[in-house]
Amino acid sequence: MRIAGRKVTVRSVAIYAIVIAVTLIMLMPFAWMLSASLKLSRDVFAFPIEWIPSEPQWQNYVDIWTKIPLALFIYNTSKLTIIVTLLQLLTSSFAAYAFAKLNFPYKNTLFLGYIATIAMPWQVYMVPQFLLMREFGLNNTHLALICLQAFTAFGVFLMRQFYMSIPTELCEAARIDGMNEYQIWVRIMLPLSKPALSTLTIFTFVTTWNDFLGPMIYLTKTELKTVQIGLRMFISQYSAEYGLIMAASVVALIPVLVVFLSLQRFFVEGIASTGLKG
Repeated sequence: MRIAGRKVTVRSVAIYAIVIAVTLIMLMPFAWMLSASLKLSRDVFAFPIEWIPSEPQWQNYVDIWTKIPLALFIYNTSKLTIIVTLLQLLTSSFAAYAFAKLNFPYKNTLFLGYIATIAMPWQVYMVPQFLLMREFGLNNTHLALICLQAFTAFGVFLMRQFYMSIPTELCEAARIDGMNEYQIWVRIMLPLSKPALSTLTIFTFVTTWNDFLGPMIYLTKTELKTVQIGLRMFISQYSAEYGLIMAASVVALIPVLVVFLSLQRFFVEGIASTGLKG
């Protein structure tokens, strides 16, 4: 069978059918959440499912801003996410450049030791971290979360793998021209690493935005809480208002979708290029 000059095999048709089926299955919960956010609570679990409500309840998206201080929670989350993302991009790319392009004693040992921390779950050392932040007087502050998340071993690994794919001769030529290491990092390495930086941005943004346990441990004041804690408060107070809960969940999901869709063209390229050298 040929379509527009291409030979279409049964195998390729089957692969595309499987991919489409899996995609639809993955998207179904999000479609249900969006549909439920426009329904009355009594209609959310009605069967068969009414995917497109006959009477959309747009008022749900108005009520969620008055039931809880959702705007404040989104502001707090946005503030933390943007600051943490920028800091991780800075620290990860800077450290990765040193591990990839500079020579210093015990470089590989230090890198392996740092990367080994990825295998240790945060729950193992969250109590010592909490005690440390308490000694510093940073409990009930956003600064505690910023300090704890400003560095990431995963980000260093991701950026180092990408930097390893950039020819070392490029850095050597820049040194001959009189550039120091900081100038090489800023003027050469960063402009060339947009795919890896975009990939790290997506991972960091999604992880920080969806973080629940960290804010739950360190933030007890309502004016400091994040949107994930706000959703938990909303569910506790309005456990039967499923339409409002789904509407709040949709609003909390929008920034993540915007960031991913904005950077997705770099995402696959960044993931693929980080595995060229190791």
